[in-house]
Amino acid sequence: MQNEIEFCKGGGCTAKLGPEILSSVLDKLPTRKDANLLVGFDRSDDAAVYRLADNLAIVQTLDFFPPMIDDPYIFGQIAAANALSDIYAMGGEVKVALNIVCFPEKMDLNILGKIMQGGNEKVDEAGGILAGGHSINGEGVKYGLSVTGIIDPNKIYKNNGCQEGDLLLLTKPLGVGIVCTAHRVGKSSKEAINLAIESMTTLNKYAAEIIQKYDVHACTDVTGFSLLGHLNEMIGNNFGADLDSLQIPYIPEALHYANEFFITAAAQKNRNHLASKVEFFNIPFALEEILFDPQTSGGLLISLPPEHAKKALHEIEKLGLPCSIVGRVTKKHNNIIVR
Repeated sequence: MQNEIEFCKGGGCTAKLGPEILSSVLDKLPTRKDANLLVGFDRSDDAAVYRLADNLAIVQTLDFFPPMIDDPYIFGQIAAANALSDIYAMGGEVKVALNIVCFPEKMDLNILGKIMQGGNEKVDEAGGILAGGHSINGEGVKYGLSVTGIIDPNKIYKNNGCQEGDLLLLTKPLGVGIVCTAHRVGKSSKEAINLAIESMTTLNKYAAEIIQKYDVHACTDVTGFSLLGHLNEMIGNNFGADLDSLQIPYIPEALHYANEFFITAAAQKNRNHLASKVEFFNIPFALEEILFDPQTSGGLLISLPPEHAKKALHEIEKLGLPCSIVGRVTKKHNNIIVR
């Protein structure tokens, strides 16, 4: 089908600019000081937070990308779930969303309708309202959301508040980028792509509601910069991390597909960017690739005290997706060890 061939050429969070390129640009931008801007782009966090009152702040984010799957309705769901995730990663509550659309006028408009239907349903599931948006005519399809939520400014989950001894909890499996790459060339199993779709369309809302009961020190969602890239942002220059390779949750077939080199250029950018910050001990190449794999609508990576992490994991396991405590925060500065 001609429209499907044009529709899906590879996308999702694999389409993100590499972290090194992005930081080289953002570092040059001037910033205006405002005491009410509690979180801005200078912190590489998931969303901006602006205080309106002592007990009220808004959380704002924006995310869009090309299709990584050839079903427009499912693509709309995934793109929306991915954009909404940043609100949950900060500990916020979704309120309003706006569509962002790039779509070729020559393409069947029913496809656009299915994309937006999928997106709208996820906004509705999140408890938010889709209030409009903006569209342009372009060569390739791109879709996403600008999302506004609310949060208590005293209860923000920042991505860099972890503490030595914390356990690291990951709420979804890795490998969706690798599986989608294999699927695009007709090499993935039905089981693998279905698990990837289930993971990408599942809102992080449900895991976020669970962790609100516990003492969260830091939280981020795992997307285009991979588990290792987002973990590197989390530990910053003050801590290190020790990961247990046997506890990493991933889509089982992703290991085979990585061995067959169904990998992305974005994963190699992640590898190059983190080359001096990650040490592997007896880890097979395929698992390294899974750890560098850009995730679309990935899970939450949460840093909690050990007793809280274990209790939270027990509850999150009931949501049905592979999840695990993948490691711990250490005092060794700016270094990730994978054993």
